[in-house]
Formats: sequence, C-alpha cells, structure tokens
Amino acid sequence: MHPNTLLRFQDQLNRRTFLAGSATGLGLAALGSLTANASPAPKAKAKRVIYLFQSGAPSQMDLFDPKPGLEKVRGEDLPASIRMGQRLTGMTSGQAKFPVAPSIFKFAKHGQSGQWFCELLPQTAKWADKIAVIKSMQTNAINHDPAITFFQTGQEIAGRPSIGSWLAYGLGSENADLPAYIVLTSQGSGRPADQPLYDRLWGSGFLPTRLQGVKLRNQGDPVLYLSDPPGIDRGTRREMLDELGELNKLKLGSTGDPEIATRIAQYEMAFRMQTSVPALTDLSKEPAKSLEAYGPDVKRPGSYAYNCLLARRLSERGVRFVQLFHMGWDHHGGLPPALRGQCRDTDTPTAALLKDLEARGLLDETLIVWGGEFGRTVYSQGALTATNYGRDHHPKCFSVWLAGGGIKGGVSHGETDDYCYNVTKDPVQVRDLHATILHLMGIDHDKLTYKFQGLDAKLTGVEPAKVVNEILA
Repeated sequence: MHPNTLLRFQDQLNRRTFLAGSATGLGLAALGSLTANASPAPKAKAKRVIYLFQSGAPSQMDLFDPKPGLEKVRGEDLPASIRMGQRLTGMTSGQAKFPVAPSIFKFAKHGQSGQWFCELLPQTAKWADKIAVIKSMQTNAINHDPAITFFQTGQEIAGRPSIGSWLAYGLGSENADLPAYIVLTSQGSGRPADQPLYDRLWGSGFLPTRLQGVKLRNQGDPVLYLSDPPGIDRGTRREMLDELGELNKLKLGSTGDPEIATRIAQYEMAFRMQTSVPALTDLSKEPAKSLEAYGPDVKRPGSYAYNCLLARRLSERGVRFVQLFHMGWDHHGGLPPALRGQCRDTDTPTAALLKDLEARGLLDETLIVWGGEFGRTVYSQGALTATNYGRDHHPKCFSVWLAGGGIKGGVSHGETDDYCYNVTKDPVQVRDLHATILHLMGIDHDKLTYKFQGLDAKLTGVEPAKVVNEILA
C-alpha cells in the first residue's frame, strides 16, 4: 500500500474512532443542539428576514429609476460610448441595431422623501418613506441560472449553501415547531411559462442538511406526508418515531455520523409540523379587513398574495428566514403588458404585507428585501414601437429595495447614467447586499464561517464586501 494511502486511511479511522467513542459526549451534544427549543440571537436590528425575490429580473427603468431624457433619443442606436463593449447575451448579440426604448410608463415622486415610483406600483409607493431603494446594484452573471444562484448562495456555481441556510446556521430558530428557513413559490401572470426554479436554490450545500429551506407546496398538503396514513393515529405515530429514534441513536453511537443526528432531529420536526403547519395555513381566523388588504387572490394557495400573508404568519411565529420566489419577470418581448400583469400580482400584496407587519409591531424587527437577479437593457430586444418593446438581461445596473428592521426609509442610494446602463455613483455588489443583510441580523459576514475543504467558507466569499451603511437607520 502506498504510504499516502495508508496515512489517509489511518486519518479516517482515527476520526471515526473518535466520533464513535464520543457518541455520549460530542454526538449527543450535537443532537441536543439540533433539538433545542431555540438558539439565542445576537443583538441585532432585525430578528428575521422576508426576501421577496422577483425571479426573472424586473426592469429598473420601468419601475424605480426614471430616465425622462431618453424620449429625445427614442429609437436611436445605443451609443458605443455608453455600452463600452460590454458583453451581451446570445439573444441580442446578433441584432444589427440597439434602439433606445424609453419607458412608456409615468413616474411620480412620493412621500416626504420624494422617492420615484412607477404608476404601476401605487400601493408600494405609499411606503416611499419607509423604503430604501438601491439603484446601483451590480452583479457578475448575465444569464438567469448563475445570476439567481449568485444571489441565493454568494456563488454562481451550484452547490453552495443558500443565504437562508447561512442564517439558520448562524442564528438557529425562534420556533421549535417550524423550520428556521421556509420557501414559498408563485407563478406570475406577466409571463406564466417563465424561468424554472430549482430546489438547490434553497439548499444547504456543505452545511448540515437540517439547515436547508423547507418548501411549502402550492397544492395538496403544504408538506409531503403531512397527513398520517389511514388507520394511523397520533399516538401510534409517536410510538413509531420513538422506536425509530432509539434505533438511530444506536447507529449514531456506533458511527458518529452527524447526518444521523440530523435525521433524528428532522423526524421530530416533521412530527411537530403535522400540527404547526395546518394551524399556519388555516386562514379562518384572519380578520376580513386583513384578507381584503392583500387583494382578491389571497385565498388561492400558490398566489403571490397568499404567500405574502403566509410570510407574515410565519414571521410572527418566529421563522428566521422566509423567502418568496415570484416568477414571470423575464420580459424579452411584450414588456408593457407583461409588466402590468406582474405589478398587478405583486403591488397590493407587498404593500399589505408591510402594513400588516407594522400594525402588529413586527416591521421594525423584520427586514424586507425586494428584487431580482439583474436588470434589463435600455435598448429594445426585437422591434420597438410606440406601445411595445422588450428588454434583454443587464447585470451592470439595477434596483432593489429594502424596508423594515434597521433600514433608513426614504433613501435612494446610488446613481446611474442617463441611459440607465452604467452605475455612476456608489456601486453595490451582491456580496455587499449579503453583508448588509447579515449585519442587520447581528452577524459580521467575515465571522460567519464554516470549515469546508480546508477553508473557512462564508456567504460573501473571498473578495472584500462592505455593509451599505448609507441605507441603515
């Protein structure tokens, strides 16, 4: 046997022996931490996060970043001095011309702060003085899958832990009967057959699997196998889990495999969720006025309105990280009618969520994040008419907004050029947004690490990241 092979084998054997021998010490200590009622959170400006992810990439110049001067150059080719040779996707790289397409929608200033909002967001605009809009977001990725993966995990390559998993790892849960990280999905009316979503976007990567996001389904039981099989009552189920738990503890003691501890904890969580999830999704005791505020779709499972209401109910139950993915924002053609549909889906429920949280005293301790994976081009993809146009992917500048726990409302951060093509002041990278979210939750992004492949891995990666202090209260 080669000496290096022998050394590797000996190292594995030593670790197995150590873990197995310490099953009554480290092993059970780890199990105890998995089943603890709650992990104490550090002093922070926010206790939890609701991330309203708009999958497909909303057009920043049609919603938050008006450029009225573009009317003077409507239909003209985008100047080379603005584009500066920046890469394009394969969908428009072959276009002979890149005609400038001004937004056809009206903008107005709102609130004492004078924040700009499009006419398609009248309800969200009422919260202008509570919202901080970052107009200078930038990202590395130009296509959807790597761009969404980047926003969710801090890396463009799949397999890393999601931001919700990082927060669950760092802070634990406030509720023993629900996971620390829950995911909700909805399909937009603007473009129903939009980019797909993958479960790995809320996966735990190399973190323990108990930290991955739990997706609530839109049809049938919110969670698979939530209902007991016919003929099995709660007492029988409890007895089965107790016996299974004993077998798993014996295996844990002999191997020290941490995934067995995770399995024990997840079986227990699943048992508790059989009671907590039906109570969560039972809207019968919600006040009529509260339901009406979210709009007509609020009682339809799988709608954005329904998910916004569930997000509030999850947050008041102490779920650490709630993520809504709303699809339908990928508007390469027919943007005006599609954008109207997406805003009808999201504007009223988003504003209702803010109002609901504030009325219950939860907004100041709940961080709200709204945005997609990149922006859209100022030039039209395909034909440009007086009433219709499309926009390609644009990573160089776009807008996201934040509100709630620790956010200074009424702030517009960063600036873009007259073509809404390049950032001209205060650029914000994805890692900066991640660092800011962690900061508001009481976490130093440089100190939230996990040993992986010999490195102290972290959400914000190896490049310098900064907290966007200008938007903090």
